[in-house]
Amino acid sequence: MTVTATSVAASDDVDPAAAPASRAARLLRRLLPAAVAALCGVLLYVSFPPRTLWWLALPAFAGFAWVLRGRSRRAALGLGYLFGLGFLLPLLVWTGVEVGPGPWLALVAIEALFVALVGVGVAAVSKLPGAPVWAAAVWIAGEAVRARVPFHGFPWGKIAFGQADGVFLPLAAAGGTPLLGFAVVLCGFGLHDVVRLVLRRRRTGTVRRPAAVTALLAVVLPVAGAAAALPLVGDEAEDGTATVAVVQGNVPRAGLDFNAQRRAVLDHHARETERLAAEVKAGRMPRPDFVLWPENSSDIDPFTNDDAHDVIDRAAKAVGAPISVGGVVEREGRLLNEQILWDPEKGPVDTYDKRQIQPFGEYLPLRPLLDAINDDWTGMVRQDFSRGAEPGVFSLGGTRVGLVTCYEAAFDWTVRDTVTSGAQLISVPSNNATFGRSEMTYQQLAMSRIRAVEHSRTVTVPVTSGVSAIILPDGTISRRTGMFVADSLVQEVPLRSFETPATRLGILPEIALVLVAGGGLGWAVAAGVRARRAGDA
Repeated sequence: MTVTATSVAASDDVDPAAAPASRAARLLRRLLPAAVAALCGVLLYVSFPPRTLWWLALPAFAGFAWVLRGRSRRAALGLGYLFGLGFLLPLLVWTGVEVGPGPWLALVAIEALFVALVGVGVAAVSKLPGAPVWAAAVWIAGEAVRARVPFHGFPWGKIAFGQADGVFLPLAAAGGTPLLGFAVVLCGFGLHDVVRLVLRRRRTGTVRRPAAVTALLAVVLPVAGAAAALPLVGDEAEDGTATVAVVQGNVPRAGLDFNAQRRAVLDHHARETERLAAEVKAGRMPRPDFVLWPENSSDIDPFTNDDAHDVIDRAAKAVGAPISVGGVVEREGRLLNEQILWDPEKGPVDTYDKRQIQPFGEYLPLRPLLDAINDDWTGMVRQDFSRGAEPGVFSLGGTRVGLVTCYEAAFDWTVRDTVTSGAQLISVPSNNATFGRSEMTYQQLAMSRIRAVEHSRTVTVPVTSGVSAIILPDGTISRRTGMFVADSLVQEVPLRSFETPATRLGILPEIALVLVAGGGLGWAVAAGVRARRAGDA
């Protein structure tokens, strides 16, 4: 080998610190996208209730688009997973409040896999013309899958549920949670393209006009669409009004063991109802047309326990109005989470059985496997609840009230079919005592606000321990309680029969967006195949 003087001189001139600096720069280039992905996930979490920082979802998705643009499938999978962890770890921390970190971490690890796969899809379409549209549709397709599998799905954390205070909210009435979420994600991805093209223009002095127009439209059209949907949002009393009472009896103490104090919980709600009756009799409160108790307000079966039956009956007679009671009953060998319509004269006259029951809370999938891992977990759910079959709409004091029990509020179909079955008002009886003072109750309250606008209905949220609320059809909270206090909310509320486009269209907007996502992914795959063939040639 011949060594020239020039090469020797060049090697002598090498700075010994340059190699470590180069390695550090390469390491930083590798770590920076990972750090940004995780931090953008955290930023998305911060945009969710109880905070009102809904707009932070936009830079969160803009950053997500930046880290995924042009990435390989493997890199996109990892970056998507980090984004999912950054978002879901803090969002779902309440799932481990009473049972420890194991179930919480397992849930997040599984749910973040869906976000990881979405990341692969977003990276695949990131170089296509109109990339923000394809990418936003891919995100909504991921939400659609996550709302259905595994174990009948877990839609908690849908982007729409973080937008109860945002400018995009009217879109819920136009196309439900899929359209609302799509608009937010599209705007965020469009924001990334606007910034990217501005930087390119500064660097090169040129930018392609179609790309610039597409980026601007991705930001502007969601906002314009929300403004156009504003006439769909209203709180006029189309079908008159009803005076509703929401009772929060409170629980003796927070935690899983509140179930061991079933009689005390029932007595708390009966006592608060009787206190309300005394206030009505004294003229300090208006007389309610009907009263709504929370989920699990009577975990003692009033059909088999005469004492529980009498306690509820006395409360109904005292207030002089029908009560929707949340009970746990066993019928024909089936355990049911049931709403019971209790008439002050006739007693129990109608029931609704919860249809979307909570995995690992109300029933245990994979029970033998979980028992082998940790029998303490299986001991918490000794008997599985059974699913109801029909939507629940009670006729309460002349008002048709749709029942959506707690966890069901997260699912589009369980809310919609109460409205299509004739509900003029929606009630979401819930029990959040298990989760203490965590953010869970505020996240669920925001879902109910979205549902109010989506279907143009007053939504009541009676909760055992708070926060209970009355929400008007425009999504505003007119009255609310504190947490872990006994209280009642009484208000005259509007009744409505108007069906929004979201109610009429049902699942169609979601199907359309899934098809758009499929079209974008198909285009990306075809483009990749053509590029490989051209390279081989």
